[in-house]
Amino acid sequence: MAIAVLGFSCRSYLTFRRPLVYCVHKVRHRSNVATVESPPEPVGVTKEEEPHWATSDGRGNGASKAPEWKKLNSKDLGIRTSMIAKPTRYVLNGLKKKGYEVYLVGGCVRDLILKRTPKDFDIITSAELKEVLRVFPRCEVVGKRFPICHVHVNDTIVEVSSFSTSGKRTGRKLDYILRRPPDCDDHDYIRWRNCLQRDFTINGLMFDPYTKIVYDYMGGMQDIKKAKVRTVIPANISFVEDCARILRGVRIAARLGFRFTKDIAHSVRELSCSVLRLDKGRILMEMNYMLAYGSAEASLRLLWKFGLLEILLPIQAAYLVSQGFRRRDQRSNMLLSLFSNLDRLVAPDRPCHNSLCIQPCCAQWWILVGSGGNCKENLPTS
Repeated sequence: MAIAVLGFSCRSYLTFRRPLVYCVHKVRHRSNVATVESPPEPVGVTKEEEPHWATSDGRGNGASKAPEWKKLNSKDLGIRTSMIAKPTRYVLNGLKKKGYEVYLVGGCVRDLILKRTPKDFDIITSAELKEVLRVFPRCEVVGKRFPICHVHVNDTIVEVSSFSTSGKRTGRKLDYILRRPPDCDDHDYIRWRNCLQRDFTINGLMFDPYTKIVYDYMGGMQDIKKAKVRTVIPANISFVEDCARILRGVRIAARLGFRFTKDIAHSVRELSCSVLRLDKGRILMEMNYMLAYGSAEASLRLLWKFGLLEILLPIQAAYLVSQGFRRRDQRSNMLLSLFSNLDRLVAPDRPCHNSLCIQPCCAQWWILVGSGGNCKENLPTS
């Protein structure tokens, strides 16, 4: 992949303090499923794979090693305007004509670079939300804590956020000290601050479709080339800040076939039970994203590998145990075959209804019951 880097170089200056998670005793989750463990795989982090926030002592203390900021030519990345959905182009053009800055942000930029169909397109603009309301007649503000605009274009909803609103979201005041990098103008600083609030580096890309520039402030392009999922800040801090990122990370890794960094893999295992703090609606939404968009089998394998399946789908986890299925087992079975067949029928741009993706789980359960199988035999009594 040819990448043209325009003339620009600044470095982020982040100083991380020792995270609060190190100062409390770890609460270990006692699983309700007797697991079959494989010997741990040796995992190493090479020097070039060190996270951009790592320091000389490896714990995120002291001066940061941030990647150079890059401006990439979207044409050299193979991104064409025709790859952007028409409703999204309508909203982009409407805001641009009014003189506002507009960018595509997050996973849609990553997917465009990878030549994949984005699940949706997210827009961020310099306009205030009330100004977005004035531009589009069919528009509403949703969300109290993190308000955004839903712009209705025919039967499609396009999400639009504002730099002014998203700048108030960060809850990391105690975790690190932000210093404005030298020789960087106001526009770059605003974009950088927004990308700093993203969950993963590969989601921290910002694309201006009018100047044809992709802004990479977090080293996302490097991780895309390495097929790595890496958090913007240390994973243990990121997942304590928002435990839904654990499920989102699994979904992204499963869909793209990417691998977790050692930092994420360790934190997912240590903080897996924290997903139970999410409300049921949020868990259902994340599970639907995993199972209904063409990567259900890969998602189940990752949930099982990192000890999340017994928390979210204990019956299915008990079935894997009854089959002698190991954490890193590459074999298939009835449950995984059901989801593999479902994956052939759906895709990000044509997902199945959430009731359909639950049917393989239900079907597998009823087959077990009908055959006289008793999953409770696999569960510990205490």
